[in-house]
Amino acid sequence: MKNASQTKSVSVFQYEGVPPLGQTIPLGLQHVVAAVVGIVTPAIMIAGTCGITGADQTLLIQVSLLVTAVATLLQLFPIGPVGSRLPVIMGISFAYVPTLQAIGGEFGLPAILGAEIVGGIVAILFGIFVKQIRVLFPPLVTGTVIFTIGLSLYPTAIKYMAGGVGKPDYASPKSWAVAIITFLVVLFLNNFTKGVLKLGAILWGMIVGYIISIPLGLVDFSAVGQAGVFQVPMPMHFPIEFQPSAIVSLAIVYMVNAVQTIGDLSSTTIGGMDRMPTDKELRGGIIGQGVMSVVGALFGGLPTASYSQNVGIVTVNRVINRAVFAFAAIVLAVAGFVPKISSVLTTIPQSVIGGATVSVFAMITMTGVSMITSEKFDMRARTVVGLSVAMGVGISQVQGCLAGFPQWVTMVFGSSPVVVTAIMAIFLNLILPKTDSAKK
Repeated sequence: MKNASQTKSVSVFQYEGVPPLGQTIPLGLQHVVAAVVGIVTPAIMIAGTCGITGADQTLLIQVSLLVTAVATLLQLFPIGPVGSRLPVIMGISFAYVPTLQAIGGEFGLPAILGAEIVGGIVAILFGIFVKQIRVLFPPLVTGTVIFTIGLSLYPTAIKYMAGGVGKPDYASPKSWAVAIITFLVVLFLNNFTKGVLKLGAILWGMIVGYIISIPLGLVDFSAVGQAGVFQVPMPMHFPIEFQPSAIVSLAIVYMVNAVQTIGDLSSTTIGGMDRMPTDKELRGGIIGQGVMSVVGALFGGLPTASYSQNVGIVTVNRVINRAVFAFAAIVLAVAGFVPKISSVLTTIPQSVIGGATVSVFAMITMTGVSMITSEKFDMRARTVVGLSVAMGVGISQVQGCLAGFPQWVTMVFGSSPVVVTAIMAIFLNLILPKTDSAKK
C-alpha cells in the first residue's frame, strides 16, 4: 500500500500518467481560478470599445473560454509540429489589449479579426524561424515593450474604475467605492494570504465587488434571462476585414508576445522540470499560439498567449502532470458552451473590472522592469529604454501630432505606444555600441 500511495503522489509531478481525481480536480481548478479573469476580461473590454452588446458580447466571452481550452489542449497534446507538449495554460491575453483597442476604436471588430489572422501567421513564421529571429528580441527589447504595454493599460483601468466612459454612473462616488473595495480585497489577498486565496486573489476580489454592486444598482441581469443554456459557436458569425495599418500594428505585437512565450515556456521547464526547453518545444509552442489565433479569429476569438500567472503556479508547486491541465481546459470548455455562464460574466460592472485588473496591469509593467534589469542596466540600456518609451508613449498621448501624415500612419504609429516603442527598441539595440561587459 505504501508503494501505491507513493506512486500516486509522484505521478502528479510527472508529465505522463493520470493521478487520482482527488488530486487532479483541486489542482486543475487552481489553474482555472488563476486564469479565468484574464480569459474573459479582454473580451469584455474589446466589446466595450467596439460597441458590442447583448448576445454578441456573450458570444465573445464564450469563444474566449473555448479558444483558451482548445489552445491549452493543443499545447498538451500536439498535432505534428503544432504544440509544445509542455504543461502550460494558453489563452486570450491582456498583452494585446492596447493595440486591439486602438484598432477596434478606429475600424471595429472585423478589422481586429482580420489583423489577428495575419498576426497568427506571423507568429507561425516566428516559431518556424525562432532561432534566427530571436536575436532581435533580447530581454532589454522585450522588457521595454512589455513595460510600455503595462503603462498603456493604466488609463483603461482608471476609466473602468470610474464606472466606464459613457455609463450613467461614470465618475460617481458609488462606482469609485466599488472599485476601491475590489482593489483593496485583491491587495490584501495578494499580500497577506496563502494558497487558493492568494492564487485567486483577483477572482475573489471581483466576487466581493460584484456582490456589493448588486444592492447599489450597478448590475443588470436582463441579459442572463435571454441567454440560452447550450450553444455551439459557429464560424464567421462576425465579419472579417483586412486593414493594412491594423495588420502592421498587430503583427509587431505578435512578434513581441512570441518572445514572451519563450520566456514563459522556459520558466515552466526550469521551475517544474529542472531543465531548459528544447528548440522543438519552443517552436511548437509558438506555432500553436499562432495557429489558435488564426482559428480563433474565425469564431470571434481574440489573440492568444501563454499565461504567466499559471506558469507561476507550476514553479511553486511543481505539478506538471498534463491530466491536471487537461482537466482545467475541459472545465473552461464546458463553461464556454453554456451562454448562461458567459452572460452572467457580461453583467460584471466596469468599476469591479477596473478595481481588480489595475493590479494585473501593474504586474505586466513590473514584469517588463524585471526583464529590463535582468542584464546590466548601464547607460546603453537606459538609452534604449528611455528613448523608446519616450517616443512610443509621447506620440500616442499627443493627439493630432501626426495629422499631417496619411491616416494609416496615425493608425500604425500614433494610436498605441506599443508599435513605436518596439520599433525604436529593436533599432536602438542594433545600432548602439555595446559596452565591453555586454560584448563578453
